[in-house]
Amino acid sequence: MSERKPDQKIVVVTGGSSGIGRGAAIEIAARGMGVVVTYNARREGAERTVAEIGEAGGRAAALPLDLSRTDTFPDFTDALREALATEWGADRIHALVNNAGFGGGRSFEDMGVDAFDAYYRVLLRGPYFLTQALLPLIEDGGAIVNTSSSSTRPGDTEPGFSGYTAMKGGLSVATRFLAKELSSRAIRVNTVSPGPTRTRLGDNAFERFPEVIDGLAAKTAFGRIGEPADIGTVIAFLVSDDSAWITGEDIHASGGYAL
Repeated sequence: MSERKPDQKIVVVTGGSSGIGRGAAIEIAARGMGVVVTYNARREGAERTVAEIGEAGGRAAALPLDLSRTDTFPDFTDALREALATEWGADRIHALVNNAGFGGGRSFEDMGVDAFDAYYRVLLRGPYFLTQALLPLIEDGGAIVNTSSSSTRPGDTEPGFSGYTAMKGGLSVATRFLAKELSSRAIRVNTVSPGPTRTRLGDNAFERFPEVIDGLAAKTAFGRIGEPADIGTVIAFLVSDDSAWITGEDIHASGGYAL
């Protein structure tokens, strides 16, 4: 693992055990920043992310976090403070990437209150209040990036995703308002909206149903589905100083899906 850098910028990436979260963590570390990845059920995946960053000369740590339980956020904040002090000798983070979540469709007719609330707790309420809990730790001039979805835009409208997309749409709108509210501290707030991307979402749907990939790829301008690194590089850019003049935006990172 690399030598500790006291002035190193540190980024928290939720859901860093696989997929876009792992891709973002690796790309952020490649830019010289420290990374704290969170995990819920897949600790071993988060540890692999940390190990991969370490093997490349970066520094990272992993912490457990259940986004559906806002009552645990104070304890998570304390654990983060301890990790920052132990790993980096720091007491602030530069950025927060709200990426953790789950996918999978459910038709409107089959949608129940419990399923709807599960979407709400993890995809909207969780990142909203995690941001509030960690805001005192985010340095002035820092950044917040929320992972939304290309399905919030016209043209990418498929049956069975009304509940999922309602929460992602709510997060995108909240992002714009937070960009205004946090501008007094020069904190940038943006969303990234991926199109179909090879992740474990939907109970690892792409591995279980590889036959759907060709149809989705045909709907992109570039003729393929996204890879985690495709989205990770965009997120890394948005937490870096290279994006210092971008805030309140929804960046569509989908390879031209459903143009």
